[in-house]
Amino acid sequence: MKGFVEQRAVELGEYIIQSKATVRKTAKKFGISKSTVHKDVSERLKKVNPQLYRKVKSVLEINKAQRHIRGGMATRRKYKGDC
Repeated sequence: MKGFVEQRAVELGEYIIQSKATVRKTAKKFGISKSTVHKDVSERLKKVNPQLYRKVKSVLEINKAQRHIRGGMATRRKYKGDC
């Protein structure tokens, strides 16, 4: 069972890098919780594949810096009626 968790962490990391996905989008794609995705890519991946971890970390840092913009755009669409 332990090998499955490490493999999942690598798969999640590769998906995040390829699609520049957020934690939320990744969780939805794989059918798992956001906290599981976060734990896998921030803790487990660091031990399993440090090089991949660094790449994922940089993508997530960009996403984190942009999240206030995405939130504002979503709110604008909500009240503008473009949903």
